[in-house]
Amino acid sequence: MIEDAAISQTKPARKTTLDVVEIQGILPHRYPFLLIDRVIDITPRQRIVAIKNVTVNEPFFQGHFPGMPIMPGVLIVEAIAQAGGALLLTEIEDRADKLMVFAGIERARFRRQVVPGDQLRIEVEVLVWRRNAARMRGIAYVGDKRAAEAVISCQLVSRVKSEAPPVSGDGA
Repeated sequence: MIEDAAISQTKPARKTTLDVVEIQGILPHRYPFLLIDRVIDITPRQRIVAIKNVTVNEPFFQGHFPGMPIMPGVLIVEAIAQAGGALLLTEIEDRADKLMVFAGIERARFRRQVVPGDQLRIEVEVLVWRRNAARMRGIAYVGDKRAAEAVISCQLVSRVKSEAPPVSGDGA
């Protein structure tokens, strides 16, 4: 009986994976700009591993580049940031009222082209964590090959919608 009491007092195991519906409950991004499909591992405030399945149906392939589709590097960095945002925002209770925005991108490097059919595995580790900001290192892999990497800084801001400025009334 003592063992049963000890078991019932332990905290439930924390969820370490997220499907796309759960990701949409954390991030504000939607099609065509949601760039992570699944989270396969989370260590709170430390690390996240996410997956992006790259398909020929991605809207950016229409113009980048016709006849030779290559995922834009800036979108790979955005996928790194979204994975990091998913990690950070899981720790924010009032996240519906907040946005995680870029504050900086450093040391971005692009090692190989990402093309339709590739699966990006995005690994992000926290370098610095503050209440309203973070700095993270992310690496995007295709298989065991590095496709891209960057150090990103982001800031938590209020999601207050501002009203449009008043229009001048003189009609001139």
